[in-house]
Amino acid sequence: MINNDVLRSIRYMLDLSDIKVVEITKLADAAFPIEKTDVQAFLKKDEEEGYAECSNLVLAHFLNGLVFHYRGKDESLPPRPLEKRITNNVVLKKLRVAFQLKDVDMHQVFEDAGFPISKPELTALFRQPDHKNFRLCGDQLLRNFLKGLTLRVRDNG
Repeated sequence: MINNDVLRSIRYMLDLSDIKVVEITKLADAAFPIEKTDVQAFLKKDEEEGYAECSNLVLAHFLNGLVFHYRGKDESLPPRPLEKRITNNVVLKKLRVAFQLKDVDMHQVFEDAGFPISKPELTALFRQPDHKNFRLCGDQLLRNFLKGLTLRVRDNG
């Protein structure tokens, strides 16, 4: 999926203001240069004037900040390296960690979106890319996960 779409979906799911997106992004690195106007540009449709592409670096900071926002930050641990390339698998993994989702929760999220997947399919998404059973997370799969997670979060919120 396009990084802007991922950011837009998560922002809608959590009902975040532009300022809150900036605050969450800065949880990963307080010195990271992002402002409210940047977020507004990322959230515009690509044909709108003022649209800006959300880079992998921005999305990586936002996703890491989301994990810290929901799980807290352990200052005793060294900072984890940022992903150079944000794939759908990385987005899935970060959201799973941020929302503390177990396998049964993941299956329920997909089920709620009307897109059930099997246990082997799910575990294949979280394997290392060089593993023989690794499976790339397609755009449709991630969209359905975001849809199911939105239903879950908004119902509980």
